[in-house]
Amino acid sequence: MENIKIKTLPCGVRVVTEKISHVNSAAIGIWVRNGAVDESREVAGISHFIEHMMFKGTHKRSARRIAEDIDRIGGQMNAFTGKEATCYYVKSLNTHLFEGADVLLDMLTGSVFDSREMTKERKVICEEIKMIEDQPDDMAHDAVMELVFKGSPLANSIIGTPSSLKRITHPVISAYKERTYTRDAIVISVAGNIDEEQIYAYLAYKFASLGAQREKNSAAGAGSQETTAPSYRSIVKDIQQSHICLATRSIALDDPRYYTFSVLNNIMGGSMSSRFFQNIREEKGLAYSVYSMNSAFSTAGYFNIYAGVSHDKVAQAIDGIKEELDLLDRKGVSEEELSMSREQLKSSYIFGQENVASRMFTIGKNLLLLGRVYTEEEVLNGLDSVSRESIEAIKPLVCNPANYSAVLVSNKKAALKKMVRG
Repeated sequence: MENIKIKTLPCGVRVVTEKISHVNSAAIGIWVRNGAVDESREVAGISHFIEHMMFKGTHKRSARRIAEDIDRIGGQMNAFTGKEATCYYVKSLNTHLFEGADVLLDMLTGSVFDSREMTKERKVICEEIKMIEDQPDDMAHDAVMELVFKGSPLANSIIGTPSSLKRITHPVISAYKERTYTRDAIVISVAGNIDEEQIYAYLAYKFASLGAQREKNSAAGAGSQETTAPSYRSIVKDIQQSHICLATRSIALDDPRYYTFSVLNNIMGGSMSSRFFQNIREEKGLAYSVYSMNSAFSTAGYFNIYAGVSHDKVAQAIDGIKEELDLLDRKGVSEEELSMSREQLKSSYIFGQENVASRMFTIGKNLLLLGRVYTEEEVLNGLDSVSRESIEAIKPLVCNPANYSAVLVSNKKAALKKMVRG
């Protein structure tokens, strides 16, 4: 932890830094505790819209100059909006860190949200919506998450709809941004070959124009952890392959069982040696792509199993998934599987440690959503502590097919509920 430091600036903005002396690069991210979970249906997608508009010009810079100022220093700039947070970031040589940071801060505090640019960007996002609709696997993932979190803000769409985007006018977006982009909702994360004191001094007065505190009735949060009854949705599209998602509620980011669930997910569908991959692809030859993943948020999570198969193989693929869930229920996992999965996850974590952008993402997200940062030792010890007994204790969360919601995107309707539960 000696390389990771957390400081609250006098203005209330929190800064987390990780000094990595052996590199010549640095990454800085501005994290805002605002995402889809904070939005009403009427303005669905407004957080994502704000993210797009941040690149469209400030009082000091045009959209073109924002891009040129980053290219001039050889930097890489981007942003993303999630369910619970938005992040704007730049990676550059450490000698250009403050030049990159100046662009980000100008975007955050000086964006103009020009109405003409909003009209153009609204069209761009509508094209993005069409792109997602043309990618049936993405459609299946989004739809199953909506089913799993039905009734919770986590079911909210990140991108919104064409009709909700029309309601997001200049006054609406300006007022929403002013209300949500407050100093107490912001974390700055920086990783690389840096001088922490210089960073504190540089940032000290950069957020004076932002509100101090977010209104309590608009505070970010993922909502209820209560589960709803499983739902099923069969979506018909003119496509050449069927896409299946089965998903159920799992655990939150700060759950003490987090590492156990990570190891279990990896055993089931996280690699080429995983059970779903070996059964459904290698043994049965049903799918090119098959995997599972666990997505964790601050108050909840979900376990999702995906397979892309021929239209006439949907029932067989679902049966193969159920076979593996049943085998897990009856026999648990072997010591060899456990050891292999732990080492895979430890290696993946260490590989990520060697990338300054990955470190910036990890420390920023953890401080923003959990209020703390986990050290390398804590993560590795957490993975090493996973045992067959701890997996036995957690496996009931995923073993019963009757607990899964399911989505099928295919060329015709299917009796999905019967396939999953029958």
